[in-house]
Amino acid sequence: MLPHTKRILIVCGHYGSGKSEFSVSLAAEWAKANADNTSNENSAFLQLFSEKKRASPYSASASPPLAVVDLDIVNPYFRSREREALLASLGVPVYASMYKGHINAEIPALGAEVRAPLENPDTRVILDAGGNDAGANVLNQFRKYFTDGTSTMACVVNFSRFETQTPGESARQARAIESKTGLRCEYIINNTHLLRETTAAGILKGHALALETCEILGAQLFCTTYPAGIVPPEELTEIEEYLFPVGLYLRETWHDR
Repeated sequence: MLPHTKRILIVCGHYGSGKSEFSVSLAAEWAKANADNTSNENSAFLQLFSEKKRASPYSASASPPLAVVDLDIVNPYFRSREREALLASLGVPVYASMYKGHINAEIPALGAEVRAPLENPDTRVILDAGGNDAGANVLNQFRKYFTDGTSTMACVVNFSRFETQTPGESARQARAIESKTGLRCEYIINNTHLLRETTAAGILKGHALALETCEILGAQLFCTTYPAGIVPPEELTEIEEYLFPVGLYLRETWHDR
């Protein structure tokens, strides 16, 4: 099972680690699973976005709405807001730049509406933060939403990525973000991959390195991802923690040629 999280899940990490792809995939999978399993109290995604039953205002048949907040406005590469139409079709609104219709404009300007889901106690939020400590610095202007015990920060790591190839390097990236934001990285998301060249062996190696990173940081492993349709989960059965399938929503075909 995915570990318990609070109302706001902040997704941070190194540039190019896959934060936005994970955020979009998580939102899409949650929305689909919720639509298919509204009567199933054991749904992994309902458990992910619900408090413990005795303290939760939500039920399996009336689960909380979900929103994505894209704060990746400092030197962005891929953006959650690029898939706004897809997520909207699944019932998940995306809040981001004030320049609607100009999703590719690298203008560091947020619309006032991004505060709406953060202020609504009945909305679950996946918050896609900017890369490294520089990008995560944007979180500081929303600090008041992260001080009441309703938020969790998870750091995405890709051990195939430059500057995060060892537990020590990944831990330094996470600590730099912690230092800049004053928030603690409670979880690690192992997103080790090589796009369409990803192998089960590479994911397993990344999983072991992610567990070492957790030990250094005193964090927990949120999940290990695998690229859906590229590596079958049957090849990853030795991983006891939660496996999460990520899509290639933000990866246009020409990038892989």
